[in-house]
Amino acid sequence: MDFDLTTEQEMIRREIRKFAEKAIAPVAADLDEQETFSSELTRKMGDIGLFGMFVSEEYGGQALDYISYIIAVEEIARVDGSQAATVAAGNSLGIGPLHYFGNPEQKKKYLPKLCAGQALWGFGLTEPTAGSDAGGTKTAAVRDGNDWIINGSKIFITNAASDITLGVTVQAVTGQRDDGRPEYTCFLVESGTPGFTARAMHKKMMWRASNTAELYFDDVRVPAENILGRQGEGFHQMLNTLDGGRLSIAAMGLGGAQGAYEAALKYAKQRVQFGKPISRFQAIGFKLADSAMEIECARNLLYKACWLRDRNRPFQKEAAMAKLYCSELMGRVADHAVQIHGGYGLMKEYNVERFYRDQKLLDIGEGTSEVQRLVISRNIGC
Repeated sequence: MDFDLTTEQEMIRREIRKFAEKAIAPVAADLDEQETFSSELTRKMGDIGLFGMFVSEEYGGQALDYISYIIAVEEIARVDGSQAATVAAGNSLGIGPLHYFGNPEQKKKYLPKLCAGQALWGFGLTEPTAGSDAGGTKTAAVRDGNDWIINGSKIFITNAASDITLGVTVQAVTGQRDDGRPEYTCFLVESGTPGFTARAMHKKMMWRASNTAELYFDDVRVPAENILGRQGEGFHQMLNTLDGGRLSIAAMGLGGAQGAYEAALKYAKQRVQFGKPISRFQAIGFKLADSAMEIECARNLLYKACWLRDRNRPFQKEAAMAKLYCSELMGRVADHAVQIHGGYGLMKEYNVERFYRDQKLLDIGEGTSEVQRLVISRNIGC
């Protein structure tokens, strides 16, 4: 059993950490405060290869393993959750479905720009009345000759309303299956299509520098060639996409926990009370020890799930475990970090305040913690 990363994976971690600390860290707080999505920063992340890492070189990707991609998300999240969200959603939810289910023409048309970070793509699944119950989708598409007409709405869709968004993948009901259940199909809808409106959402508690949107479809007409895969495969595509996306969210939790822990450790060594650094007090030292231990556990759990995926072995249970554990881990570590900072931890001048806020989405996005426990329980035979 070999726990060492490859030379290439170590280099990826080193170079992306260097980029994050140099290009993202200096502007993260201001972008968060101003609720500003930065297409310029997104393009810079594209320039260093953060998009399409697992895509074949034929379509502009780097053909790397999934662990390399997860390390990249982890290192961005160690500095800023908003930029990590842009990368994670851009890859797992935007590029992923096109790469795994698109036909050659669709891949050639969209993937090169997306892999270069010149454009983004959204994944329209969640609706105002269909969150954890993704099967409750109300958005519908009706066949009209060689076209499909889409009506409905989506909400909380990442990367779907930025100035560089190229389009979105939309799951819609297209009929009824033989067993009486709804038939779901995914469509590729380009930005600017008549009847399609994407509105950026603001006043968020977390990920304030990422792009989140509400989507509206009012008699949106798309050609049949814009179906992703085949008609009726939408639900399978959605489940597959979410399995991979959970690994990305887990990486954000792991990276965010690492960043909060490092900030707390640094502060505890510098902050002097009662004549000595507070890190030397057992109450503080134990919080840091627990954080270090849980981060190590989380990293091993997540990397094993990625290892299984890279070898085309079943990983749904491990992905749910990793997403659940890493998400909730960041909450515990960020809470410790704020407590260690005391009153300063409540001020925006210190990054732990942002880590504390950014964590909460991880308990909800890509399947809530409750849904992950449901997935795990079913996989263990409950």
